[in-house]
Amino acid sequence: MSSLPLPTYADVQAAAARIDGYAHRTPVLTSRTANAELGAEVFFKCENLQRMGAFKFRGAYNALARFDEAQRRAGVVAFSSGNHAQAIALSARLMGIPATIVMPLDAPAAKVAATRGYGAEVVLYDRYKEDREEIGRNLAQQKGMMLIPPYDHADVIAGQGTAAKELLEEVGPLDSLFVCLGGGGLLSGSALSTRALSPHTRLYGVEPEAGNDGQQSFRSGSIVHIDTPQTIADGAQTQHLGNLTFPIIRRDVDDILTVSDAELRAAMRFFAERMKIVVEPTGCLGFAAARAMKEQLQGQRVGIILSGGNVDIARYAALLAE
Repeated sequence: MSSLPLPTYADVQAAAARIDGYAHRTPVLTSRTANAELGAEVFFKCENLQRMGAFKFRGAYNALARFDEAQRRAGVVAFSSGNHAQAIALSARLMGIPATIVMPLDAPAAKVAATRGYGAEVVLYDRYKEDREEIGRNLAQQKGMMLIPPYDHADVIAGQGTAAKELLEEVGPLDSLFVCLGGGGLLSGSALSTRALSPHTRLYGVEPEAGNDGQQSFRSGSIVHIDTPQTIADGAQTQHLGNLTFPIIRRDVDDILTVSDAELRAAMRFFAERMKIVVEPTGCLGFAAARAMKEQLQGQRVGIILSGGNVDIARYAALLAE
């Protein structure tokens, strides 16, 4: 367990000020069909409409905005399956910081192309045979760059917490809030905001069934490592929670739930057909879980964070057709 101090809601507030005018204040959408299905009042925080298409821009921009002059000159290195990659690349471009991103060979082509399009150098690796964290650390050491991991970093967590902060400021207290869970940056940041602004909300993290390391960690009380899971939710193919994210999740989250890939496909179809929005598989985790436990949500005010919309169009069409 990390001995580093955990970020607080004050850090989320500072991050909100830092990213103001750079990150979008994303819309909160509602759906009568979703309300009828769940028997609840449902609020969707649409981070699929964030800059570069995912919530990750919040944490990336906040982290890079805290660099001093020497760090800005040296540059940044990050590892990511796609959304953190694009977020760091875009944030670095906006601030004139050189960026190198370590990405898996099988990352969605659109995410790799977008990362390069933002001006970052991309280093590819085999996610099933190589360790991205080790590659990232080695690059940072060789090039003297700052390593910004995708979730286990106080400034990243604080930035991600601004999405739930905006949601709760806009719609008021919620009975339940569903947040997708990979490495825990969005969930732990959301926990900081939720406990400050709506302390009685039941907060749920949601993972793919194949990658339930967070659920195992939450239930056992210590971080569980798993092999890279096979799931369509590529943003949640993490192998373990972080030394900063896990203690916050354990302290502030009510439960960790899982959903199947079939439930994610059904949720993607719902967003496309009923709400006319593109949500990537990982972004559907929260809604898929809410649908599965709708009996318990009757009459509630329910928040769901849609984490992103970055999905290769051919793959998106294929998933919807299955």
